[in-house]
Amino acid sequence: MTKGDIAKNNFQNGCNCAQAVLLAFCEDYGMDRETAAMISAPFGAGMGGLRETCGTVTGANMVIGLAMGKNKALANAAFLNFADEFKTENGSIVCRELLGKRAKTKKSCADLCKEAGDILEEILEQ
Repeated sequence: MTKGDIAKNNFQNGCNCAQAVLLAFCEDYGMDRETAAMISAPFGAGMGGLRETCGTVTGANMVIGLAMGKNKALANAAFLNFADEFKTENGSIVCRELLGKRAKTKKSCADLCKEAGDILEEILEQ
């Protein structure tokens, strides 16, 4: 099972999008699931429901921080790589824009969680 599959499963089992992605990776980087769930709770639905930056994107950035945060330049580069790939696949990193494209793309939030997890897993393996 890929990290994307785990993230999708997390979303389908009640996590918000940010939680779904962070929880797929957190234990790999020394963070317990309860802490990860609490930290990422207000980041779902585009941060606090504002429909701004997609929660899968903010969740991925939290994982990058856990994995590479001691080297800010490396972490920033990894996040920009992630954001570029996610945007290429989906046309945006903004929640409301992604939701607006749903009828055309047929991608659910669960699908976006999977994509985010898979993209992030690939970046972190490099």
